[in-house]
Amino acid sequence: MGDADDSYDFSNIMPFVEKLREGYDLVMGNRFKGGIEKGAMPWSHKYIGTPVISFLGRLFYHSKIGDFNCGMRGYNRQAILNLDLKCTGMEYASEMIVSASLNNLKIAEIPTTLKKDGRSRPPHLKSFSDGWRHLKFLLLYSPKWLFLIPGLVLVLVGLIGTVAFAISKGIHLGSVVLGIHSILYFGAMVVVGLQMIIFSLFAKVYAINSGMHPKKEKTKKFLNKFTLEKLLILGIGFIFIGIGLTIYSIIIWKSKSWGKLNPVDVMPITIPAAYLIIIGFQVAFTSFIIGILNIEYKK
Repeated sequence: MGDADDSYDFSNIMPFVEKLREGYDLVMGNRFKGGIEKGAMPWSHKYIGTPVISFLGRLFYHSKIGDFNCGMRGYNRQAILNLDLKCTGMEYASEMIVSASLNNLKIAEIPTTLKKDGRSRPPHLKSFSDGWRHLKFLLLYSPKWLFLIPGLVLVLVGLIGTVAFAISKGIHLGSVVLGIHSILYFGAMVVVGLQMIIFSLFAKVYAINSGMHPKKEKTKKFLNKFTLEKLLILGIGFIFIGIGLTIYSIIIWKSKSWGKLNPVDVMPITIPAAYLIIIGFQVAFTSFIIGILNIEYKK
């Protein structure tokens, strides 16, 4: 297949055919390796759009393809039909590569030249909207990079900040001193990060059930660890720890004859206590959603 605007050299089709005859399921062209004629591609596509989309595709899906948007490609018809591709817009180009990579199809790449098209009208491609559709697709198909990794980073930063403040009663960054109220934001990071991790679990189970991602035994075993009972116990545990810290703060308050307290002394206790209770309820209710999703997943 290839764009019918005279921008690709169809006389150079044999390298594609040879790779297909070798048993490859998808053979992609690479315009950056084959050569791009001056004026054949807008600078924003050549230096920003396509390189960024291709880099994210390689990062998210462990693909080796260097040109995700190349329109010149060949494929095993039945292998691609079996992927049951859904996209109806420009992101179809990325969906084919992503789905092929996720399903471990054999993929090769051939240097391909690109020259100025021979159309008598302006191209119908819309740089921003079509670029966004590609980026949105890459993110939606990758719960790991959309939710899990950013969530883990937020949780880690939030925990480090909370613990550091609890130990030193303040964090010194050169001439800047983070006071007691900073712990509110560190706690918020943990809550938001945990919520993103939970979303990644939901999205991964849904992706497998809907056929977006293949059912792999390793993934199945990993998801089966998140049983309703285990998550429920973990959530209840967080709630009890939060309640315990709350009781401890009340004891401190009582020791001061129920009078005014120094925020620096009590807030490092009460703020984590409140966030632990929130996290506990999140995890507890998450256990039931995971349980519902796993009913379908185990069929």
